[in-house]
Amino acid sequence: MSSTLTISEPHLRHNVAAARRILGDTELLAVIKADAYGHSATLCAPLFARAGLSWLGVTDAIEGAKVRQALQAAGFSEGPRILIMTAPPGDPGEAKQAAELALTHGLTPIVTSADQLPTLADAAAHTPHTLPIHVEIDTGMTRQGLPPGPLFQTFVYALRRYPKLRLDGICTHLASAECTDAFQSLDQIQLFGTSCGYLCAQSAFMPPWRHLGNTSTLDNASLAAAEIIQHFAFRTEQAGAIPMVRCGLGLYGYSLPLEPNAPREARLRRQLYPILTWTTTITAIEEVPAGARIGYSATYTASDPMRLALLPVGYADGLRRSLSSTNEEPGGWVMIGPLRARIIGRVSMNLTTIDVTHIDCAPGTPVTLLGPGITAEDHARLANCLPYEILCGLRATHRTILPDGPATIS
Repeated sequence: MSSTLTISEPHLRHNVAAARRILGDTELLAVIKADAYGHSATLCAPLFARAGLSWLGVTDAIEGAKVRQALQAAGFSEGPRILIMTAPPGDPGEAKQAAELALTHGLTPIVTSADQLPTLADAAAHTPHTLPIHVEIDTGMTRQGLPPGPLFQTFVYALRRYPKLRLDGICTHLASAECTDAFQSLDQIQLFGTSCGYLCAQSAFMPPWRHLGNTSTLDNASLAAAEIIQHFAFRTEQAGAIPMVRCGLGLYGYSLPLEPNAPREARLRRQLYPILTWTTTITAIEEVPAGARIGYSATYTASDPMRLALLPVGYADGLRRSLSSTNEEPGGWVMIGPLRARIIGRVSMNLTTIDVTHIDCAPGTPVTLLGPGITAEDHARLANCLPYEILCGLRATHRTILPDGPATIS
């Protein structure tokens, strides 16, 4: 065994409940793209379904098909609905395959161009079904979506030619939801409202769903941002549509810091429990004398006799090389029970050495790489990156679920 990821269903349900308290009656979409941010989409999807969520968001049609199969295997034959959050591929063959997967597995693609419509319509042409689609409006992210104005209007006009496609939703993405001044978010919501208003004026197109946001949208309780969700929900319901907010990182127990640093204005962050524990076991123990040089490039030299333990994980498994240590820089650590064990020398591809001089342990002793006492935020701080990058980079050999029950935090 190299390492194991354990997903806590109690903590996941706790985080869902925390998000719902902020949303009120607004619907919640759980983002499980990128393999549920490294947590395993096929493990997490049924947990979110059991928590009562009606929508999940995936990266692409291939991931969506795997999630649908996992849901069906878990007894969810109908829902939740699955939104493909990345636009259809540019390659014609891949786009055709994605459209066919969407139809076969009941997925809802996001579209961002009128050029994507013919392939989707062709896939549905010889079936008795229509294919639901959501259109994304680029209101300021400048990444994916139709800009408001003439291109969007051209899209709406083109959609009339494809009766097998059903416009089921309209969405946008907020680029700066973690910013407490909310200037860009407020501008984006105004542009989104204009696009939604244009659709409402076209009697043929009244999509039932409108959605936006991310974890920071839920978290940001600054004076400027606190009412964004309520305002969006009110305007959406006034138009006869269903408001929904997408949330990813927060449901796994983390959030980005608000900018500028404003921890008191973070209303979701303080309620979250990380749902993932990453563990391994000690492979071997070695006593080394003072003066022993440890690891690649001999970046650490023992100043006294040391007792070292070897772990069967390294940067190929997601334990960042940035957690390496030298005699001058302490680096990262792991947990053995309630005790910290320092990483000694450089993290290798599949092996890491830790200091257990003062810890009672032996080959086979469990070691926590992420969990109580060491979080993805700790790793991210040492690696100068975001928790997203740490979680998405995990490559555990085994994955399992801690069953439902009361949430507990150490």
